[in-house]
Amino acid sequence: MTIYQISPSELTFSWDGCKRCFYLKVKHGIGYKGTFPGMFSKMGNLTSNFYQGKLASEISPELPAGIVKFREKWVKSAPISFPETDSQCVLKGRFDAIMAFEDGSYGIIDYKTSDASEEKAAFYSRQLSAYAYALENPAPGALSISPITRLGLFIITPERFERLPDGELAFVTRTTWMNIPREEATFLGLLREVVTLLDRPTPPPAAEECGLCNYRKDYSEAGILE
Repeated sequence: MTIYQISPSELTFSWDGCKRCFYLKVKHGIGYKGTFPGMFSKMGNLTSNFYQGKLASEISPELPAGIVKFREKWVKSAPISFPETDSQCVLKGRFDAIMAFEDGSYGIIDYKTSDASEEKAAFYSRQLSAYAYALENPAPGALSISPITRLGLFIITPERFERLPDGELAFVTRTTWMNIPREEATFLGLLREVVTLLDRPTPPPAAEECGLCNYRKDYSEAGILE
């Protein structure tokens, strides 16, 4: 039986782009390996370090009492199967942070440097749902945390640049907490669709606007790529 390994970020950034690229990357390991801009990684690390061990109320006063307990740990789910598919999938990725609440439940935080919008909440819901599912249904030996009762984006939006009293320069930012509803049935329905596509014997058609597929096509027609 084939078991596809899927990262939470692929469900967010790749699935809605070009299904052919998604298929080739997950099933055959063929794809462009881009790099995440170093500055955003550094900002994410600074944010994660600052909030580690802080009260959940510093993330948002709407959250239950608790603390930011874990940061940047890998998760991997047990194999997920569906009656309609021949194969299975596992989810593997690394979350930003997890809050431990006093009532014994947990919440997942995803730090983002961006503008806050409802569209972003919907866009990143798959990624957070994947982390939650993997933590509650872990592979043997993988990190297990349960129950996950909160998912959310902690969005950092730069608003101005100014000189501090000590002479240093700094960006002044606004922060927004966005709750992400957890809809596990919808998420599992998406995974069923993903595995069904990956079980195809041949890749699906390329998206018309996919730059990578158009690049491959142009160079293949020119006899440069086979």
